[in-house]
Amino acid sequence: MKKVFDRINSMRGNLITVRATDVSLGEMAVIEQRHGRKNYASVLRIEKDQATLQVFGGTRGISTGDRIVFLKKQIQVSFSKDLLGRRFNGIGEPIDSGPEVIGESINIDSPSFNPVQRIIPRQMVRTNIPMIDMFNCLVKSQKIPIFSVPGEPYNQLLMRIANQTDADVVIIAGMGLTFSDYQAFIDNAEQSGSLAKTIMFIHKAIDPVVECLLAPDMALACAERFAMQGKDVLVLMTDMTAFADSIKEIAITMDQVPSNRGYPGSLYSDLALRYEKAVDIDGGGSITIIAATTMPGGDVTHPVPDNTGYITEGQFYLHDGFIDPFGSLSRLKQQVIGKVTREDHGELANNMIRLYADSKKAKERQSMGFRLAKWDEKLIQYARLFEEQMMSLQVNMPLEESLNTGWKILAECFDRKEVGIKQFFLAKYWPIL
Repeated sequence: MKKVFDRINSMRGNLITVRATDVSLGEMAVIEQRHGRKNYASVLRIEKDQATLQVFGGTRGISTGDRIVFLKKQIQVSFSKDLLGRRFNGIGEPIDSGPEVIGESINIDSPSFNPVQRIIPRQMVRTNIPMIDMFNCLVKSQKIPIFSVPGEPYNQLLMRIANQTDADVVIIAGMGLTFSDYQAFIDNAEQSGSLAKTIMFIHKAIDPVVECLLAPDMALACAERFAMQGKDVLVLMTDMTAFADSIKEIAITMDQVPSNRGYPGSLYSDLALRYEKAVDIDGGGSITIIAATTMPGGDVTHPVPDNTGYITEGQFYLHDGFIDPFGSLSRLKQQVIGKVTREDHGELANNMIRLYADSKKAKERQSMGFRLAKWDEKLIQYARLFEEQMMSLQVNMPLEESLNTGWKILAECFDRKEVGIKQFFLAKYWPIL
């Protein structure tokens, strides 16, 4: 039976406090305003007979005498195959002028999959980006962030991955997006032909802050249901720092004691709750999560990237328009390199990174005015080709072509005895120029 209360005790920001009994955390409520408008909220905190609710559409227009009807259910999203190709806001309402989705109502706060149902990930997710496919392979069911700073093309990188993935479904959770960023995701999906398998849950910077918290949960709830149907799902989330800032804003409004730099002590759990949805289901589909995380001032010790690093399985480090080969790491790449990819993959990739690290030292000697040896000149030439043909985000080629290109770059710059690669691989793969 629904509970009805008609007295709001206080309003602060997007939060209201109501004297209520027999309600539960996360329970949905409808605010019936006197002029006929309805607004939705959910229970955020309970203290004795006082319930604090977060209002999805903001508290503007709400009066203390409005009726609060508790619905005895959690926040839900309508799940159906009709979600494909559609765009929704943070609370699951259509924002593409399309009709309401009629389907199964599913809770967005369901627990992660039982570890017994998970299998060890061993399948590569191809992106046609050499700095990922060749040096830090993305593996199915992996959870990995893109560490970057505002202004870097991390959203464009997410779009490229969305365009070229072989996933059955792509779900984008946008948090704190500007209108131009939002429109860019739409234009990209339409131009690339991937719109039919793409779903977007978008919170724009001008939307209520509470919707920023719900957008990833909506996306992940739908992803889980598709995965249970045997689909491989790729979830792209941007920007998780905006998500964390929304948590901080609500925590401050609720007078919670802050932990590190104003963020609540629950930040680690809040992030882990979302990232741990990544899964490869035994006998089912999979969920792979890539999330952009901006670092204010490029500070990797900032609470958001710092906590994220303990949860995820590596990171892609994007700066100056490149995926940094030294700051990036995929902890699951050893599951696929040389096992599901070509036998020379690991040997070639490791030695190319080693030579690129040596080229950095050669460039330092050059910048300091030292006379360069012939080896230094070879390293500098190698670095130029490596950056142009491998590191540039404009490069688009399958893994096998990337491996062949890597061998050609080495052959152009070095003698075969200088690269430190095993003789077996040199005899089989060293190109004749």
